[in-house]
Amino acid sequence: MRLFVLLACVCFTYAEEQKLPEARLLSLKKVLNRYLVENRDVSVDYELFNVGDAPALNVKLTDRTFPPSDFDVVSGSLDAKFEKILPGANVSHSLVVRPNKYGLFNFTSAEVTYRISEDSTEERISFTTEPGQGGIMPEVEYERRFSPHYLDWAVFALVSMPSILLPYFLYHSSKSRYEGLVKSKAK
Repeated sequence: MRLFVLLACVCFTYAEEQKLPEARLLSLKKVLNRYLVENRDVSVDYELFNVGDAPALNVKLTDRTFPPSDFDVVSGSLDAKFEKILPGANVSHSLVVRPNKYGLFNFTSAEVTYRISEDSTEERISFTTEPGQGGIMPEVEYERRFSPHYLDWAVFALVSMPSILLPYFLYHSSKSRYEGLVKSKAK
């Protein structure tokens, strides 16, 4: 039994040494916005890292997460193509979309296809990380929470003016009356 385990370890080690170099891509998808708001731009960033020993060729990034009925593409493209990603190199792609409606939305992964080496015709399919489910808040709610509320402060100032100005005018009139009495008695 021990001889079999030793022989298996030697075979696996030898097989690992004979492995041909190939590309291996790690893919990341990030939503950069802190708040996702209806009718406001949402930035999405894709990063591809080649951690393999060979260049990745004909790399195609395709994201079908954003249906045209729910999102407008403001800038960038849902599809990206890179001719070659060298070993140890990385590339990025950015996309800006605008949600047309609010509610919960599931941000799923994008698909990445590439050839693993120059000699190979095999296309490998991988997927990016998925940001998960995110809530797109209504624009009215966002404005209510984060606007400077100038109109609200102006109304507050107008409403609070009588409670501040009335005591001031009473104080000023009584002060000027008593100062007038003090000046007339001093003469």
